[in-house]
Amino acid sequence: MSSDEDVAEFAALLTELKARTERSYGSLARRLGMNTSTLHRYCAGEAVPQDYAPVERLAEFCGATPEERLELHRRWLRAVAARQARARGAEAGGEETAAAEATAAPEAPAEAESVPEGVPQGVPRDADSAPVATPWYRRRRGSVLLGVACALLATVGTLSALPADRPSNHPSAAGTGAAAGRGPTATATAGTADPASSSPTSGASPSASGSAGTSPGPQGSSGTTPSATPVPSSGSGSGSGSGSGVPLTWTADSQVWALGCGHDYVVDRPPSRVPPPPAAQDAGAWAAAQGAVHGRDTNVQITVQGRSSTAVVLTALRVRVVGRATPLAGTAYAMDQGCGGSITPRSFAVDLDKDRPVARSVPGNDAGTPIPAVRMPYRVSSEDPEVLLVTARTKTCACDWYLELDWSSQGRTGTVRIDDRGRPFRTTGIEGLSRYMYDTGERRWRPYV
Repeated sequence: MSSDEDVAEFAALLTELKARTERSYGSLARRLGMNTSTLHRYCAGEAVPQDYAPVERLAEFCGATPEERLELHRRWLRAVAARQARARGAEAGGEETAAAEATAAPEAPAEAESVPEGVPQGVPRDADSAPVATPWYRRRRGSVLLGVACALLATVGTLSALPADRPSNHPSAAGTGAAAGRGPTATATAGTADPASSSPTSGASPSASGSAGTSPGPQGSSGTTPSATPVPSSGSGSGSGSGSGVPLTWTADSQVWALGCGHDYVVDRPPSRVPPPPAAQDAGAWAAAQGAVHGRDTNVQITVQGRSSTAVVLTALRVRVVGRATPLAGTAYAMDQGCGGSITPRSFAVDLDKDRPVARSVPGNDAGTPIPAVRMPYRVSSEDPEVLLVTARTKTCACDWYLELDWSSQGRTGTVRIDDRGRPFRTTGIEGLSRYMYDTGERRWRPYV
């Protein structure tokens, strides 16, 4: 089956489920907390979601049967693989074109093979004796290898010339390693497992959970420079021995708005210097550029998936507050003008003002129809992911916090830390601050009503 057919089959099933609701794309997108054009592109086969969470929400809202959900997940996996294969094929095609052009280029006279005596110039010889031009990449590889060998010899010579009593941990040597990206900081940034992030406790080798990716949110006054291109943070486990790795992976997006349209940010700038609110999908980049901090609440959407078909049980979700301070100064900017009625997903609520905050499971609501709360434990695998929504709220502090997710699988247990690429999430109260909303008619911020 071709890649286009895989994507078309996935889009066809999405369209079939959407048709059951008898809703327009705009109405259904609001119910699912999605962008209208994004939903239309999925159903038309113009795009494939990289995250399964919106597909799962669509299947649940449309009343898909368990068999249909399984088939939808299989088609989604094939569609994602097809798009990735197409991207790799495009890159490979570009490299082959460049190689063909380089091979077809005329060789320099100095590199031309001499013609044996008795063979007229310009007359081709037998195929067995015809010279074969050395491909450009092989010539370049030889040059690169020669350069590397020279560099290694120079390094060995330099080291051998050092005094024998020179300490191995000399500051200059440590600085060189860090500058070259070989120091501990570079290793941690690349996603190496952190022993503090995951702690198996049942007869298994120590495993860990690291963080990778770019932070989706700013850190406000924490002194960390916000990323210009935020993406959700992610983590996974790795171990040194067989069976020692964490059997699950996760991603966390802290730039989720309530109902897809409502959120507050605290920015230490006057309204005249703050641009209009972004679309929900661009919230991370907008917040990072403004140095914004989540105001009043932070919504973290966590997607957890097993590494294999073996079930992993999520047994508990805990909150760790690592910093409390007075609410930040600045101005509160509302991203909405009042959201309309829509689906309220079930989630976990966290009151950061408590001395010992806990993640409490709360029910949802779909236009007056209750959605029952689902408490731990959950079960995940590679074929059955789970999406958790955590809403942390505060009135009285600027709180730094993170989450701990306990897991159990095949007699092993452990804990993964859910954070913002190694940094805690930050939420600040907005009581007493000036609050503004954006007037689309006048195209300016005005006091919130």
